Amino acid sequence: MTTADDYVNTVLGMMPATMPQRQQIAAELRSHIAERLAHGHTLDDVLRQLGDPAKLADSYLSAEPLVSAPLGSRAIAKIVDAILVLALMCPTTWFLSGLVPPDFRPVAMIFIGVVGSAFVFGIYTMASEYRRGQTLGKHLRGLRVVSETGARISLGQAIVRQLPMFLQICWIDAMFALFTERSQRAFEMLSKTRVVRAA
Repeated sequence: MTTADDYVNTVLGMMPATMPQRQQIAAELRSHIAERLAHGHTLDDVLRQLGDPAKLADSYLSAEPLVSAPLGSRAIAKIVDAILVLALMCPTTWFLSGLVPPDFRPVAMIFIGVVGSAFVFGIYTMASEYRRGQTLGKHLRGLRVVSETGARISLGQAIVRQLPMFLQICWIDAMFALFTERSQRAFEMLSKTRVVRAA
């Protein structure tokens, strides 16, 4: 059986974690439910009247205009995230390349450095955007990743967004942002996601 808290948490779960109105929305919903219950309605009736949590979340999200993030801010955020990953990968690459025979060390360093860094960068970005809607770089620049409706992105969308990093075609993907109406990369359009200014 769905409780009032379950319903409210489901609605909030479909909104970006960085959305500033989340607490206000939660308070309004809880107050509305409590008021209806006090007037003798059953919880099932109240939740039925409120409707599908996804549609209710979309109605709240549509009230907040989405402003595409400037390309300069996105580039700076990406540089910050790259520095963070490099700070982790440089000592890791040095340590792991020391485990192979000396003749193969240069190749091992290049392979671990390039492929390993791209993999770690992709995983870090995917996990951060799925869980929080932003990486550290995006947080510092006041940006967040949302679906085209403004909702929180799904794990599948987070994975598709990072495929260019894993496929080593990120430069081609990034070029699309220069020519699309909402400054979306190719794989952002494919995943139906956007990078917007955080409110």
